[in-house]
Amino acid sequence: MHFDATGKVSLDHIYDQPDPRAYFTTLRTLAYQVPQIARPYFVETVADYRAAGRPMPGDPPGRHPSPLKILDIGSSYGINAALLRCGVTLEHLYERYGAPEAHGYTRDELLARDRELVRSTRVSSPPTSGPLSSNGRSGGSLPTGAVFVGLDVSNEALSYALAAGFLDDAVHADLEAADPTERQRRQLAGTDLVISTGCLGYVGERTISRVLDAIEAADGKRPWMAHFVLRMFPFDAIGASLAERGYETVRLDRMFRQRRFASAQEQQLVLDSLATVGIDPHGLESDGWMYAQLYVSRPRGSFAAHAASASAATTASAAATASTSAASIASTGTPVSASPAPVPSSAGARRPSGHPSHAPRGHE
Repeated sequence: MHFDATGKVSLDHIYDQPDPRAYFTTLRTLAYQVPQIARPYFVETVADYRAAGRPMPGDPPGRHPSPLKILDIGSSYGINAALLRCGVTLEHLYERYGAPEAHGYTRDELLARDRELVRSTRVSSPPTSGPLSSNGRSGGSLPTGAVFVGLDVSNEALSYALAAGFLDDAVHADLEAADPTERQRRQLAGTDLVISTGCLGYVGERTISRVLDAIEAADGKRPWMAHFVLRMFPFDAIGASLAERGYETVRLDRMFRQRRFASAQEQQLVLDSLATVGIDPHGLESDGWMYAQLYVSRPRGSFAAHAASASAATTASAAATASTSAASIASTGTPVSASPAPVPSSAGARRPSGHPSHAPRGHE
């Protein structure tokens, strides 16, 4: 196994395949699950955004006639888009691409199956949004008509997701290394919501700033954001940059399982990295799982406006807490400091020496 500077095992090889079979086969063995966990939070964030009434210039008051546009940073094969658009579960996708019969299909046959999945779910009524069920396999999908754009460094993964219909557009770029081209700026323009499930940490403030620059330059829009970030990666630089732009960020006061460690060696290396940056892994990473936290960023004043309408009930049990929607973040989350100083808990961690700065490649 090859490990990066943070101690994580390198899984780069699963993102450069012509189809997602290696991706799902590998990540299933690691019980990778954060996209499934993230889905209801994304759905509720979208509901909050639309309820806030942010029409484009010229739109009728109180309506969003323009399709909702979602940018997924580190989209890989379009996993988040597939879950949100089609209303399927991550377990369904694991079986779809990992079952023995799936290995007998050609790429074209896989694509034909996926196009039919997208077509059939687009014409049916999507499940309503709601909390996770007891087994974590619900959470709803978005209204039909949402537009999904993927940003990733893997051309193979983007090409598959686009051909399958999970993504409507794909931005093949490394925004850590360079500004977006004029064409890429046009692709990013009009974005309403920016999401990620594990990519931040490998990309950082430069990517977020370049994305926002492109969106704001087009029509002045300031998209909302919801990012699931591994505890080993700091959010303070991104949070400070967003604050300078007039955003406020809240970190949800709970942890989310990302995946199991690939080996005892990976676990020990990550524990060493966590110790170096002052994060206590007791009862979390020490028990064999990698954990993430959710950061939601909105233009300043949005949280206060939504606090009154957010659910005031905060559950006491961990199982019930797992079903808390993004709509309650305003009342149950921790505001992230606007200063560059470390914020409480994991978000205050400094980047380990030698931490890589990679373009967005998936989100495992």
